[in-house]
Amino acid sequence: MENYKTRITPAKEDAVKALKDEFAGYDGFIFTDYRGMTVQQITDLRDALRKDEAAYRVVKNRYAKIALKDLEKTGAEDQMKGPTAVALVKGDTANVVAKKIFQAGKDGVTVTVKGAIIGDEVMTADQIEALSKLPTKLELIASLMGTMKAPVQKLAATLLAYVESKGGAPAEAN
Repeated sequence: MENYKTRITPAKEDAVKALKDEFAGYDGFIFTDYRGMTVQQITDLRDALRKDEAAYRVVKNRYAKIALKDLEKTGAEDQMKGPTAVALVKGDTANVVAKKIFQAGKDGVTVTVKGAIIGDEVMTADQIEALSKLPTKLELIASLMGTMKAPVQKLAATLLAYVESKGGAPAEAN
């Protein structure tokens, strides 16, 4: 039996280079199995992710593995088996994108998360699900601001009550 060798053609090289160039603009890659999804469901998921500067791309596993290896993003080769679509994530929006993917699954879309590479960390499907349940950056900032604002509001209310108890009235704005 002869050894099978893949013939490298200029078209394949160009496809890998294009994928590598696209992947280079992103920090995270969430791998999903899209079997059973309709074209409309994929389009809807793409539209939802685009709002968070993310993309959703159906890829050839072999090309994606080469592109990720060239970008020094290794360790997720086992997650790229079977039909694979990749959610491409920028910055710290990985949990927002993961939330949207899991929400699509809850809404009846047949999408299964296989795993991810976020930054330099390879994550399992369970770790991505846990990440999706964390509050977003904006939710954390809002919570922090609410916590910081509460003591100031309490101080203002106390001072106002003190002034009113001494017979003073709050100054009216002119």
